[in-house]
Amino acid sequence: MRTIDDVMTLLDELLPAQPGDWWDRFYADRTREVPFFVAKPDENLVAHVESGVLQPGRALDVGCGPGRNALFLARNGFQVDAVDISATAITWARERAEDLAIDFRHGDAFTTEGSYDLVYDSGCFHHLPPHRRVGYLALLDRVLVPGGHFALTCFTAEEGTAAPDGDLYRADLGGGVGYTPDELRWIFQDLTEVEVRRMTEEPPDSPRFGKDFLWTALFRKAQLQPPDVRVRQAE
Repeated sequence: MRTIDDVMTLLDELLPAQPGDWWDRFYADRTREVPFFVAKPDENLVAHVESGVLQPGRALDVGCGPGRNALFLARNGFQVDAVDISATAITWARERAEDLAIDFRHGDAFTTEGSYDLVYDSGCFHHLPPHRRVGYLALLDRVLVPGGHFALTCFTAEEGTAAPDGDLYRADLGGGVGYTPDELRWIFQDLTEVEVRRMTEEPPDSPRFGKDFLWTALFRKAQLQPPDVRVRQAE
Protein backbone atom coordinates (compact mmCIF):
# COMPACT_ATOMS: atom_id res chain seq x y z
CA MET A 1 0.00 0.00 0.00
CA ARG A 2 1.22 3.46 -0.91
CA THR A 3 -1.78 5.83 -0.87
CA ILE A 4 -4.94 6.49 1.13
CA ASP A 5 -6.89 5.05 -1.81
CA ASP A 6 -4.91 1.81 -1.43
CA VAL A 7 -5.91 1.64 2.23
CA MET A 8 -9.57 2.31 1.39
CA THR A 9 -9.55 -0.40 -1.27
CA LEU A 10 -8.15 -2.94 1.16
CA LEU A 11 -10.73 -2.03 3.81
CA ASP A 12 -13.50 -2.22 1.21
CA GLU A 13 -12.45 -5.82 0.59
CA LEU A 14 -12.49 -6.59 4.32
CA LEU A 15 -15.85 -4.90 4.98
CA PRO A 16 -17.69 -4.05 1.76
CA ALA A 17 -20.79 -1.89 1.62
CA GLN A 18 -23.87 -3.30 -0.10
CA PRO A 19 -23.29 -2.83 -3.87
CA GLY A 20 -25.69 -1.13 -6.25
CA ASP A 21 -27.07 -4.39 -7.65
CA TRP A 22 -28.00 -5.50 -4.10
CA TRP A 23 -30.02 -2.30 -3.70
CA ASP A 24 -31.52 -2.81 -7.18
CA ARG A 25 -32.93 -6.12 -5.96
CA PHE A 26 -34.10 -4.46 -2.73
CA TYR A 27 -36.12 -1.84 -4.62
CA ALA A 28 -37.30 -4.13 -7.45
CA ASP A 29 -40.55 -5.29 -5.78
CA ARG A 30 -42.54 -2.13 -5.12
CA THR A 31 -45.41 -4.11 -3.55
CA ARG A 32 -43.35 -5.09 -0.50
CA GLU A 33 -44.64 -3.68 2.78
CA VAL A 34 -41.60 -1.57 3.54
CA PRO A 35 -42.59 1.60 5.48
CA PHE A 36 -40.28 3.98 3.64
CA PHE A 37 -41.39 2.74 0.21
CA VAL A 38 -44.44 4.97 0.71
CA ALA A 39 -43.89 8.49 -0.63
CA LYS A 40 -43.98 10.18 2.77
CA PRO A 41 -41.29 12.66 3.87
CA ASP A 42 -39.47 12.24 7.19
CA GLU A 43 -41.28 13.93 10.06
CA ASN A 44 -38.13 15.75 11.20
CA LEU A 45 -37.56 17.19 7.72
CA VAL A 46 -41.15 18.43 7.58
CA ALA A 47 -40.79 19.97 11.04
CA HIS A 48 -37.59 21.85 10.14
CA VAL A 49 -39.06 23.20 6.89
CA GLU A 50 -42.40 24.19 8.42
CA SER A 51 -40.69 25.91 11.35
CA GLY A 52 -38.45 27.90 9.01
CA VAL A 53 -35.21 26.43 10.35
CA LEU A 54 -34.55 25.15 6.82
CA GLN A 55 -35.15 27.79 4.18
CA PRO A 56 -35.52 27.01 0.44
CA GLY A 57 -32.21 26.80 -1.39
CA ARG A 58 -30.07 24.19 -3.11
CA ALA A 59 -30.44 20.73 -1.55
CA LEU A 60 -28.58 17.45 -2.03
CA ASP A 61 -30.42 14.26 -1.06
CA VAL A 62 -27.77 11.59 -0.41
CA GLY A 63 -28.97 8.01 -0.93
CA CYS A 64 -32.36 9.29 -2.01
CA GLY A 65 -33.94 5.89 -2.74
CA PRO A 66 -37.31 6.30 -4.49
CA GLY A 67 -37.21 10.02 -3.79
CA ARG A 68 -39.76 10.62 -1.04
CA ASN A 69 -37.78 13.38 0.72
CA ALA A 70 -36.57 14.92 -2.54
CA LEU A 71 -40.19 15.28 -3.65
CA PHE A 72 -41.10 17.08 -0.44
CA LEU A 73 -38.17 19.47 -0.72
CA ALA A 74 -38.94 20.30 -4.35
CA ARG A 75 -42.60 20.96 -3.50
CA ASN A 76 -41.44 23.39 -0.83
CA GLY A 77 -39.25 25.55 -3.03
CA PHE A 78 -35.88 23.76 -2.90
CA GLN A 79 -33.73 23.16 -5.96
CA VAL A 80 -32.96 19.47 -5.49
CA ASP A 81 -30.22 17.14 -6.69
CA ALA A 82 -30.79 13.55 -5.51
CA VAL A 83 -28.30 10.69 -5.82
CA ASP A 84 -28.55 6.95 -5.24
CA ILE A 85 -26.35 3.96 -6.05
CA SER A 86 -29.41 1.98 -7.20
CA ALA A 87 -30.55 2.55 -10.78
CA THR A 88 -33.85 0.85 -9.89
CA ALA A 89 -34.51 3.35 -7.10
CA ILE A 90 -33.69 6.29 -9.38
CA THR A 91 -36.08 5.03 -12.07
CA TRP A 92 -38.86 4.81 -9.47
CA ALA A 93 -38.03 8.28 -8.12
CA ARG A 94 -38.19 9.83 -11.59
CA GLU A 95 -41.61 8.28 -12.15
CA ARG A 96 -42.85 9.72 -8.87
CA ALA A 97 -41.44 13.17 -9.61
CA GLU A 98 -43.76 13.74 -12.59
CA ASP A 99 -43.31 17.44 -13.46
CA LEU A 100 -41.12 18.38 -10.48
CA ALA A 101 -37.70 19.76 -11.48
CA ILE A 102 -35.50 17.34 -9.53
CA ASP A 103 -32.14 16.17 -10.87
CA PHE A 104 -32.16 12.47 -9.98
CA ARG A 105 -28.73 10.92 -10.54
CA HIS A 106 -27.64 7.29 -10.50
CA GLY A 107 -24.14 7.00 -9.06
CA ASP A 108 -21.81 7.53 -6.14
CA ALA A 109 -22.89 10.50 -4.02
CA PHE A 110 -19.33 10.87 -2.70
CA THR A 111 -18.23 12.25 -6.08
CA THR A 112 -20.81 15.06 -6.06
CA GLU A 113 -19.55 18.56 -6.79
CA GLY A 114 -21.36 21.84 -6.25
CA SER A 115 -22.56 24.07 -3.44
CA TYR A 116 -25.58 23.21 -1.30
CA ASP A 117 -27.52 24.95 1.47
CA LEU A 118 -28.79 21.58 2.70
CA VAL A 119 -27.41 18.06 2.57
CA TYR A 120 -30.04 15.53 3.60
CA ASP A 121 -29.44 11.85 4.36
CA SER A 122 -32.22 9.50 5.35
CA GLY A 123 -30.78 6.02 5.88
CA CYS A 124 -27.57 6.12 3.84
CA PHE A 125 -24.96 6.92 6.49
CA HIS A 126 -25.71 3.91 8.72
CA HIS A 127 -24.99 1.53 5.81
CA LEU A 128 -21.43 2.80 5.38
CA PRO A 129 -18.40 0.88 6.68
CA PRO A 130 -16.49 2.95 9.26
CA HIS A 131 -13.60 3.83 6.93
CA ARG A 132 -16.01 5.36 4.42
CA ARG A 133 -16.96 8.04 6.93
CA VAL A 134 -13.76 9.76 5.80
CA GLY A 135 -15.18 10.32 2.31
CA TYR A 136 -18.56 11.24 3.76
CA LEU A 137 -17.07 14.00 5.89
CA ALA A 138 -15.02 15.19 2.92
CA LEU A 139 -18.24 15.44 0.90
CA LEU A 140 -19.88 17.61 3.56
CA ASP A 141 -16.81 19.81 3.83
CA ARG A 142 -16.66 20.21 0.05
CA VAL A 143 -20.29 20.87 -0.90
CA LEU A 144 -21.96 22.43 2.15
CA VAL A 145 -21.93 26.22 2.02
CA PRO A 146 -21.02 28.26 5.12
CA GLY A 147 -24.15 28.50 7.25
CA GLY A 148 -25.66 25.50 5.43
CA HIS A 149 -27.32 22.58 7.19
CA PHE A 150 -26.69 18.84 7.26
CA ALA A 151 -29.66 16.72 8.36
CA LEU A 152 -29.54 13.00 9.06
CA THR A 153 -31.66 10.04 10.07
CA CYS A 154 -29.87 6.85 11.11
CA PHE A 155 -30.20 3.73 13.24
CA THR A 156 -30.10 3.86 17.01
CA ALA A 157 -27.83 1.41 18.82
CA GLU A 158 -30.90 -0.73 19.60
CA GLU A 159 -31.81 -1.14 15.92
CA GLY A 160 -28.42 -1.32 14.24
CA THR A 161 -25.18 -3.16 14.89
CA ALA A 162 -23.65 -1.43 17.90
CA ALA A 163 -20.27 -3.21 17.95
CA PRO A 164 -17.09 -1.11 18.10
CA ASP A 165 -15.70 -0.19 14.70
CA GLY A 166 -12.82 -2.67 14.92
CA ASP A 167 -15.19 -5.55 15.65
CA LEU A 168 -17.21 -4.81 12.51
CA TYR A 169 -14.20 -5.80 10.39
CA ARG A 170 -14.15 -9.17 12.15
CA ALA A 171 -17.85 -9.75 11.41
CA ASP A 172 -19.98 -7.58 9.12
CA LEU A 173 -22.27 -4.55 9.11
CA GLY A 174 -25.40 -6.61 9.61
CA GLY A 175 -28.43 -4.53 8.67
CA GLY A 176 -26.55 -1.30 9.34
CA VAL A 177 -24.51 0.44 12.02
CA GLY A 178 -26.28 1.72 15.12
CA TYR A 179 -25.13 4.94 16.77
CA THR A 180 -25.52 6.83 20.02
CA PRO A 181 -26.06 10.60 20.10
CA ASP A 182 -22.56 11.13 21.48
CA GLU A 183 -21.07 9.09 18.62
CA LEU A 184 -22.90 11.26 16.10
CA ARG A 185 -21.68 14.41 17.85
CA TRP A 186 -18.11 13.08 17.78
CA ILE A 187 -18.20 12.10 14.10
CA PHE A 188 -19.72 15.43 13.02
CA GLN A 189 -17.82 17.57 15.52
CA ASP A 190 -16.70 20.03 12.82
CA LEU A 191 -20.34 21.11 12.50
CA THR A 192 -22.50 22.88 15.07
CA GLU A 193 -25.27 20.79 16.60
CA VAL A 194 -28.76 22.21 16.20
CA GLU A 195 -30.68 19.14 17.33
CA VAL A 196 -30.20 15.44 17.99
CA ARG A 197 -33.31 13.51 18.98
CA ARG A 198 -35.17 10.29 18.46
CA MET A 199 -37.53 10.31 15.49
CA THR A 200 -41.18 10.62 16.44
CA GLU A 201 -43.24 7.51 15.77
CA GLU A 202 -45.96 8.40 13.26
CA PRO A 203 -49.26 6.48 12.92
CA PRO A 204 -49.94 4.59 9.68
CA ASP A 205 -52.36 7.26 8.41
CA SER A 206 -49.91 10.13 9.00
CA PRO A 207 -48.71 12.06 5.93
CA ARG A 208 -45.20 11.87 7.42
CA PHE A 209 -42.76 8.99 7.91
CA GLY A 210 -41.61 8.42 11.47
CA LYS A 211 -40.07 5.43 13.26
CA ASP A 212 -38.68 5.73 16.77
CA PHE A 213 -35.82 3.28 16.11
CA LEU A 214 -34.09 6.12 14.23
CA TRP A 215 -32.12 9.13 15.37
CA THR A 216 -32.68 12.44 13.67
CA ALA A 217 -29.93 15.03 13.73
CA LEU A 218 -29.47 18.54 12.39
CA PHE A 219 -26.10 20.26 12.18
CA ARG A 220 -24.99 23.61 10.76
CA LYS A 221 -21.72 24.57 9.09
CA ALA A 222 -20.10 27.66 10.57
CA GLN A 223 -20.48 30.99 8.80
CA LEU A 224 -17.39 32.58 7.32
CA GLN A 225 -15.97 35.20 9.63
CA PRO A 226 -15.56 38.66 8.13
CA PRO A 227 -11.96 39.85 7.81
CA ASP A 228 -10.55 41.77 10.73
CA VAL A 229 -10.32 45.20 9.16
CA ARG A 230 -8.91 47.86 11.41
CA VAL A 231 -8.96 51.46 10.36
CA ARG A 232 -5.74 53.27 11.11
CA GLN A 233 -6.52 56.64 12.49
CA ALA A 234 -4.79 59.56 10.89
CA GLU A 235 -2.06 60.98 13.01
